[in-house]
Amino acid sequence: MKNIRSLFFVVLCLIVFILAVGTFSFLRRPTPTVAASITLTDVTKKSGVEFTHCDGHSGERFIVETISSGLGSFDYDSDGLIDIYFVNGSVLIDPSSHTLPHNALYRNRGGFSFEDVSKHAGVDDTSFGVGVTAADCDNDGFQDLYVSNFGINKLFHNNGDGTFCDITESSGVGRREKVGAGSTFLDIDADGDLDLYVAHYVKFTFENHVVISKDGHPQYAGPRSYEPETHELFRNNGDHTFSDVSESSGIARHPGSGMGVISGDFDNDSDTDLFVLNDVFRNFMFRNNGKGVFEEVGLQTGAAFNGNGDELGSMGIDCADYDHDGWLDCVVTSYEGEMPVLFHNLGNGSFEDATAVTHAGESTAAHVKWGVGMIDFDNDSFRDIFYACGHLQDNIDLTNTSTSYRVRNVLLKNDRGVFRDVSRSAGTGLASAMSSRGAAFDDFDNDGRIDVAILNARDRSTILRNESHSGHHWFQLRLIGTSASRDSIGARVRIDAGGTRQYAEVHNGRGYQSHCGARLHFGLGVSERVDRIEIEWLGGNTRVLADVPVDQLLTVLEEDFSERFEDHSGT
Repeated sequence: MKNIRSLFFVVLCLIVFILAVGTFSFLRRPTPTVAASITLTDVTKKSGVEFTHCDGHSGERFIVETISSGLGSFDYDSDGLIDIYFVNGSVLIDPSSHTLPHNALYRNRGGFSFEDVSKHAGVDDTSFGVGVTAADCDNDGFQDLYVSNFGINKLFHNNGDGTFCDITESSGVGRREKVGAGSTFLDIDADGDLDLYVAHYVKFTFENHVVISKDGHPQYAGPRSYEPETHELFRNNGDHTFSDVSESSGIARHPGSGMGVISGDFDNDSDTDLFVLNDVFRNFMFRNNGKGVFEEVGLQTGAAFNGNGDELGSMGIDCADYDHDGWLDCVVTSYEGEMPVLFHNLGNGSFEDATAVTHAGESTAAHVKWGVGMIDFDNDSFRDIFYACGHLQDNIDLTNTSTSYRVRNVLLKNDRGVFRDVSRSAGTGLASAMSSRGAAFDDFDNDGRIDVAILNARDRSTILRNESHSGHHWFQLRLIGTSASRDSIGARVRIDAGGTRQYAEVHNGRGYQSHCGARLHFGLGVSERVDRIEIEWLGGNTRVLADVPVDQLLTVLEEDFSERFEDHSGT
């Protein structure tokens, strides 16, 4: 009898314990969310985009072949449709005996149809291209182009009639030949004129070319085989010319193996800072004192390395507020065998590596990651992550069976701050294996869903249409500065809708040596009105809107806050 009572007591305790654990797990379970599907469809063939990339692969394995190229999406003719500019490499050995590949500008004709206008526009440059950014650097209402090259970088002025002219020399941004990298326009001193930061890679010439091999197979050398290069900063003089302020600004004191670059107000002090990636070298965080003088604080802020203190093969970068806390977070891509890094902004002047806790590197460690975007593809108000992947060693299969030169890109859905891989269920756009480099994210058909253009090394480009049917609402904002730069780069926006506050900033230059997203895009979930919009331009002008309709592109002028409603909800 005593044994029976003891057994009964043990069983009772076990039942109580199981119930307690179950209750605790239930209470800790996150609020269930509606998993809106994301569908990205490959529409390249019918889009009219026929661009094919060349990296000049010569058999010699010059390091510059590995870093080409980025691309840019921007409205070059101001017709309300986002166009695409692809940067191309070139022939490296005996170029005089070849028909040279060239950069390509594709004009958006609407309906996801594009036409090649490169030659007519005057931007079919045959330099060895690496990266690109676009901005209205003279505030005349038309977007200019800056292209970084292995050689001399180029600044193309937009004439406003569908053509460009090369003003590199007269503008003062011409410099001796270097290996280009990412670049960004920003207003370093809030004077309304856009300045230009230019990163460079390494000190490579054909004469100092390094040849290496692995297990008897020839390999491309990495950046450690060369000296790092100094980066440059050009101040806009407001008269179509720039002055080199690399030394006086503090930038030139920090050479590195530059790649992706992005500017943003990372410490919320109303001026624009710089986050500069370096390949197998610590990253730079340049903190602006508000007057265009920068202090490099990568180590102090936690942005120089990943959470383990490792320097990474950092490639591309994007920044956004992925968790709605009002601070810009950054996602950084990396090399094969390395996790990307989601730098969570702690709001106290520092970042933490949140990759593991958020699963932001899920299923990517085996591959080389290049382009990246923090984009709300399903308009649920949470920004997802797209990784463009592909190896730089075209014979990697001979020495590593865990990855390949051509692999599938990766899409992670943001489920309230935790990411999960939805690549296999996200449509035909994620089905092809390519060796992708730059990626640009914009709404190419003005339907309120962000689409994707991808540059693939040694292959055709890819155009992905976002055909997600989430039933969610959206809102887009185009800012036009008057006292601030016309592009309003650096302007900050807070949007309240349905009890959720979102934060965004107008950036220039994103991803892997690329540019996109001059219009701010907000997914609104089921919210049917935007309750409040607060806009703060560089220089301090602030405007507020209340009770704004959803599913539209709204253009706002800084000067008198007149606005134009452009309803695309039926397209």
